[in-house]
Amino acid sequence: MAIATEIPPIQEWLVPTIVQLELAKWLNREVGEANADRVAAFTGQCIIVPLDTKIALAAGEICAQHKLATADAIVYATASLHGADLLTCDSHFEGLPGVAFVPKTGR
Repeated sequence: MAIATEIPPIQEWLVPTIVQLELAKWLNREVGEANADRVAAFTGQCIIVPLDTKIALAAGEICAQHKLATADAIVYATASLHGADLLTCDSHFEGLPGVAFVPKTGR
């Protein structure tokens, strides 16, 4: 699968707030706080989707049904409830409906 053909314009990306948290946490650890601040600027160009009750309840069902971790279930529920496909390299999502899985390649 050519991933470039799968990626919509950034203004159409849905970014759950849990993804902002996960990115900030990883970037702070890997590249330092100054560079981590860039994630807020980058994701600010996207459609930010806050965690609400509807997403939380759907994520709870998804955790049980698909054995996903909480953050992954929130991401999947967010995409599902918004009628969006989830484009990911995370193998936890492979085979789930509405997921475009692109395996990671070696560097």
